[in-house]
Amino acid sequence: MAEQPLTYKDAGVDIDAVTVALKSVGRMAAETHTDRVLTGLGSFGALFRADFGSMAEPVLVSSTDGVGTKLLVAHRAGRFDTVGADLVNHCINDILVMGAEPLFFLDYVAAEHFSPGMLEGIVSGFATACREQGVALIGGETAEMPDLYPPGHFDLAGFVVGVVDRPHVLTGDRVAVGDVLIGLPSTGLHTNGYSLAQRILLDREGLDLDQTLPGLEGSVADALLAVHRCYLQPLRGLLRHTGLHGLVHITGGGFTDNLPRVLPSTTDALIDRSTWTPPAIFMEMQRRGPVERDEMDRTFNMGVGMVLVVAVDAQAEVLAHLETQGEQPFVVGRVEAGEGVVRYEGQGPT
Repeated sequence: MAEQPLTYKDAGVDIDAVTVALKSVGRMAAETHTDRVLTGLGSFGALFRADFGSMAEPVLVSSTDGVGTKLLVAHRAGRFDTVGADLVNHCINDILVMGAEPLFFLDYVAAEHFSPGMLEGIVSGFATACREQGVALIGGETAEMPDLYPPGHFDLAGFVVGVVDRPHVLTGDRVAVGDVLIGLPSTGLHTNGYSLAQRILLDREGLDLDQTLPGLEGSVADALLAVHRCYLQPLRGLLRHTGLHGLVHITGGGFTDNLPRVLPSTTDALIDRSTWTPPAIFMEMQRRGPVERDEMDRTFNMGVGMVLVVAVDAQAEVLAHLETQGEQPFVVGRVEAGEGVVRYEGQGPT
């Protein structure tokens, strides 16, 4: 008796199911398009009309990133509608700190298998964040690879391209002794430190994702899956301000490893831990770990997702602008003479 012919579906990849899901994905992406997008999803490549208006010397700025082990929390919780927004916002912040505004975004989504609603949930996060920030979601790639990923698991990568006029590129070259460091609040862990967070809260403590913790308004899942916020809107009006000397996205490595990216080798960043109280999720992890504060500061953002390096004579004006944008900025430190590292003073709450 002849063997039954094999199909791709027999090997674990259901092309028809993915095709159906991609139809709704295409609709969501189309909602982010402007007249500068010249192709819809489905082409081999995406076309975007380059029109940089009054820029004298436009410079393209690109970045790529992932969401890391935060995806494991999404997998455990069965919630897929936030991690896509995490990725868009993280990528935008990474080019924003160079003075660039985003133009378009592309994604890569791979999984062992896309369960019903999973792909749509992920892409809805992409589309929502792109619409909020005025960015076109112009293309991407989707792949089911059952032999590569464990059952139910998936991975994401994002790619953003933006533009800045060369005279307004932020590199940190104007950072000087006496500059003040102004912090903008994060919405939680953002997309960094999740391996340690899960080890403490879910593995060692054995907490359920639907449990609550002291000081948290929602569940553990709500706290861990809070969307990585984007800082484009409140900072857009400051990108050409002569008093803005640098921007730092506080991601993996915390203050300790990220602030030196904009510090001249003859300066240090002095962070005063007594100037703010980290959100409850960080305090609970520090206590339950236990984790030393220096390790917390090098792993997590500790409630500060973006730092502005500002000339002291521009401090009042910058703070006033941020407040008109609905922000609650606070001075977290200053730039001093040094060797290009981060130092700390004050212990802060314990």
